[in-house]
Amino acid sequence: MLYFCEIFYEYMNYLLTIGLLVVSNIFMTLAWYGHLKLAEFSWFSKLPLFGVIVISWLIAFFEYCFQVPANRIGFEGNGGSFSLLQLKVIQEVITLLVFVIFSSVAFQTQIKLNHVIGFLFLVLAVYFIFKP
Repeated sequence: MLYFCEIFYEYMNYLLTIGLLVVSNIFMTLAWYGHLKLAEFSWFSKLPLFGVIVISWLIAFFEYCFQVPANRIGFEGNGGSFSLLQLKVIQEVITLLVFVIFSSVAFQTQIKLNHVIGFLFLVLAVYFIFKP
């Protein structure tokens, strides 16, 4: 039973860390790139740059509300399941996946073969980072 609890805890740690990173990256993408889409609205396009920055920072606050706990929970130095390098690589892959979805939905960006090949190399990077 103890072994089952340890496996369950580690599995939940993986899911919680990755889930928090996904939510964090959704807010990050909205903070960094959402203003480009919002510029299509007349009320938003009239804002000065400082106003756009403030709105982006307000959105980014929520990114940090999820990113910091994800790293604290997931980091092996705090009892988590991932090394610092693994956390960073997971975060980068999630960032790219969220960005591709966002850019495809919000801007109708077309994914080309060279993009797919680049993503495959990132998957290989994840494989090598996690390889003991």
